[in-house]
Amino acid sequence: MASNSRHPIDTTVPHSARIWNYWLGGKDNYEVDREAGDAYREAAPGIEAMARASRAYLIRAVTWLAAEQGVRQFLDIGTGLPTDDNTHQVAQRIAPESRIVYVDNDPLVLSHAAALLYSGPAGTTDYLDADLHEPEKIIGAASRILDFDQPVALMLMGILGHIQDYTDATSIVRHLQAALPPGSYFVHCDGTDTDPGLKQAQEDYDATGAIPYVLRSPEQLAAYYEGLDLVEPGVVSCPLWRPEPGTRPQPTDVYGGIGAVHKATADSTGLLGKGLQG
Repeated sequence: MASNSRHPIDTTVPHSARIWNYWLGGKDNYEVDREAGDAYREAAPGIEAMARASRAYLIRAVTWLAAEQGVRQFLDIGTGLPTDDNTHQVAQRIAPESRIVYVDNDPLVLSHAAALLYSGPAGTTDYLDADLHEPEKIIGAASRILDFDQPVALMLMGILGHIQDYTDATSIVRHLQAALPPGSYFVHCDGTDTDPGLKQAQEDYDATGAIPYVLRSPEQLAAYYEGLDLVEPGVVSCPLWRPEPGTRPQPTDVYGGIGAVHKATADSTGLLGKGLQG
């Protein structure tokens, strides 16, 4: 498992992974993160519900993929700090032989990954220090663990907002999707720009010098799935994606969905035959 990062841990500015950890009740954060998290929550009181909704959506999505679709390989990019019910824990409870590759470039995340993201003996869990701006490098490194001739679940959970330019974000998504064989799935969620309070909170947070995050429209998020077969109910507020029976989910401003990859879809990008050369 990779555990060295090119970047030192900076405790002078807030970091989204550590703030997310704080909102989820974790302890892997610093005072600067807690102060930023409190300020964000004051402007957007629903942010903790969004954080919990994102985590619950991840659990339901991985459960559906592993239990109902038989997926045994997961590429989770921008995973953030380990908490309870991480992707490998959910998948390997269902199928112990599952293989999971996490990707991040935050040094605190990497240091915790070495201690916490361990695999059961029947499966594999690994962690890559890589940047989302380098999709070819990610696929190349992940292919040492994952078999890209077999279905893979590509997971981009709350990370694409950190790509400032929407055209760049879409290009990265297309490159990553093009590496997926038939029977694979694209799993995604991100915050939306529909709530003025959330938009103001995000603008205030970006002004602290932290890595910015772009809230986008639901229509922009849905466009990431072009060419894929959307799994019902489509791209929706995360609590509304296949909620647990008997629950009464309340929508939040984080949207997600799952798209299925088929051969015609993968070939239509024109990237597979070019070896992801851009």
